[in-house]
Amino acid sequence: MTGNSVGTVSVSDTVAPQALREVLGHFASGIVVITANGPDGPVGFTCQSFASLSLDPPLITFSPARTSTTWPRIREIGTFCINVLAEDHEHHSAGFARSGEDKFADVHWTQTPSGAPRLPGVSAWIDCELWQEYDGGDHTIVVGRVQSLGADPDRLPLLFYRGDYAVTAPVDRSFQ
Repeated sequence: MTGNSVGTVSVSDTVAPQALREVLGHFASGIVVITANGPDGPVGFTCQSFASLSLDPPLITFSPARTSTTWPRIREIGTFCINVLAEDHEHHSAGFARSGEDKFADVHWTQTPSGAPRLPGVSAWIDCELWQEYDGGDHTIVVGRVQSLGADPDRLPLLFYRGDYAVTAPVDRSFQ
């Protein structure tokens, strides 16, 4: 296959991971912290690959890395909360991305109906039960069935764009 130019990156049979990361970084995504509460206490991790999947039945999807040591613990619990981080939650994003530390140290939280931790001031939260898992290369594609949810319309989301945090505001369309 011959390479075709797409911007400054060449498309070919072999796509370098760094090139893929750079190009896909042009798609802004939200940042979530996925939490659960098990017999050994609360667990959680930061995840950027999250999306809604289905309205009927109500399903969401996210993709933890296969190297994650937290996802297997949450899988075993079977219920979890998707915490959609708000614009001032960079500290939660960084804190829950760390390995080998008590990620809940100094983090106050409340319980969702399933018992999973809901972080304070999130833009939205989605309480789920594990529905299905699929192979996703170096990630696992997880599908969760939504059990309950809520949102704070006054909280803007924290975004990740081109390798850094970003925030945005809704477009004012009142002039139209």
